[in-house]
Amino acid sequence: MRNLPKLLGCLGAGVAALTTSACNSTTDNTTDMTTQSATGVWSGNDSVTGLGVTGIVNSGGQAVFIRSDRILFTGAVKISSSTLVVALDGYPAFSSVFSDGSDHGIGTLSGTVMTGATLAASLTFMTDGESSLTGNWSLTYEPLSDTASSATAISGDYTDVLTATTISISTTGGMSGQNASNSCTLSGSVSSADSTHNVYEVAFTYAGCTGTYAVLNGVQFTGLATLNSTLSPAVLLMAATGTSGAGVPYGIVSSLNGS
Repeated sequence: MRNLPKLLGCLGAGVAALTTSACNSTTDNTTDMTTQSATGVWSGNDSVTGLGVTGIVNSGGQAVFIRSDRILFTGAVKISSSTLVVALDGYPAFSSVFSDGSDHGIGTLSGTVMTGATLAASLTFMTDGESSLTGNWSLTYEPLSDTASSATAISGDYTDVLTATTISISTTGGMSGQNASNSCTLSGSVSSADSTHNVYEVAFTYAGCTGTYAVLNGVQFTGLATLNSTLSPAVLLMAATGTSGAGVPYGIVSSLNGS
């Protein structure tokens, strides 16, 4: 399973508003060449930082890329032939910040992708505090990508490995959770637009949070998730982002162990 189980094991809590305008599987009629697809789960390394990277891309072109230091990048994948470009927003997982104190940035991921095989791309990124991040990602398609997705398959009880937040997912896709230490309650849903891939869309809000987490109350988070049922216990990796009414962006990354 290459780097994915290792990355899932070291990620913790941390969530994202994703754009949906791009489709990542089309046909270029001018050259009679089928455009490659990035749909699925990808894992590998960044040769610049040495950090692990996991990518989740749904069939509508929404993507999240998670570095093992819990920095989350999101964007809409655009592909022409095998050339891939993603305009990214980036977030340190809550409640962290970038090294310059900022909590958001923008950048571009550009490279190539081969359907169900490899994704190689370079990252250029600038935080809102004007610090530059670069990367060279070499990712491989994970076989677990081809596991069928459904509300029944993902249903169950999970615990966040960092925050001890407990989350339950019903067989109809309802999601609820709570954390005793910060009084947060979570409510939302899990769905899958493409049952042939192990990729899920998530949407949720927090309420009742206290202390540092109080700023998350009422923020609408959306993102992606994937379930690794080859591990024991199974691990649900979930990444999402949201923006408060005051315009403050937040990212959450959660690695959740099944019960």
